Amino acid sequence: MTDTSLEMLQSHTFSEEFRREFRELLVWRRDVRRFRNDVLPGGLLKELLDLTRLAPSVGLSEPWRFLRVENMDARNAIREEFERANREALAGYSGEQAALYSRLKLAGLKEAPEHLAVFVDNATHKGSGLGRRTMPEMLEYSVISAITVLWLAARAHGVGMGWVSILDPAKVGKILGVPAEWGLVAYLCLGYPEEEGCVPELERAGWEKRG
Repeated sequence: MTDTSLEMLQSHTFSEEFRREFRELLVWRRDVRRFRNDVLPGGLLKELLDLTRLAPSVGLSEPWRFLRVENMDARNAIREEFERANREALAGYSGEQAALYSRLKLAGLKEAPEHLAVFVDNATHKGSGLGRRTMPEMLEYSVISAITVLWLAARAHGVGMGWVSILDPAKVGKILGVPAEWGLVAYLCLGYPEEEGCVPELERAGWEKRG
């Protein structure tokens, strides 16, 4: 048996200090909408994306497709789509709730130095379909797992991430010209936070309380 095989058979435990720090990481992982303009250090984004490959995926299918959006025309089109969808969402509220919604900052699309569109590849052959016959949605769940890994890894490096969901997935796919088999799961903004906080911004704004 090789040394590598022996290492794989050995169990690994984490210290109480690590578990405490891990809980702090979860507490301080926030949905960031207010970013500084500072660019990320060279190689950091690749390092963070490399870590997403450690996420679980159904049948080892790894169906996530991360698309770095650098083209400013595409970014501007995404912002316009967000503004359209946000106006539509606002129309669904009334009274004080509508007034509060209109004051919320719900995306950092203008300020964030990095934009990532994350898709699920529904046509992937990797994994040979294992575990998906009865629950095909497991492909999408796998992508969400990878996004969670990215979110925590980014926070561990002091990088904030915001998940923009006020977008029409089909329109985003068309703007970015992705294959028809790719479905949008998330549009992410990454960068250094303008401010740090362990309380969700929506809670601070009085929109909702964490359970």
